[in-house]
Amino acid sequence: MPTPTAPAFTRPALAPGLLGAVALIVGVVLIDSGLFVGFRYVVSILALIMLVFAVRGRTWWVLPLLAAVAVIWNPVVVIPLSGQPWAVLQFVAAGVFIAAGIVVKVPTEDPAAAGRATARR
Repeated sequence: MPTPTAPAFTRPALAPGLLGAVALIVGVVLIDSGLFVGFRYVVSILALIMLVFAVRGRTWWVLPLLAAVAVIWNPVVVIPLSGQPWAVLQFVAAGVFIAAGIVVKVPTEDPAAAGRATARR
């Protein structure tokens, strides 16, 4: 029976992407409440985490989309949006989070190759 091989990549942005999408969809209800500021922190931080994974996975086209989400949902410098446009952006950003989570693939390092490189030093 053959031994299973390790995958060549991981999808580390999938969990924060799904979590961010759920937060964005639930956040539609919170748009006019005081809790929306805390929600903006969550979305902005998750976008920045996914941005780091996109850089590690060299998925360059995702970077401007995630950076835009991080800037628009930034709770420190607030962009004055409200009502229907904000609700639409919530769903668009949820789609960006899901798509980025699926597309971003970070190559795994072969543990055997890493061990050989360390042994040579």
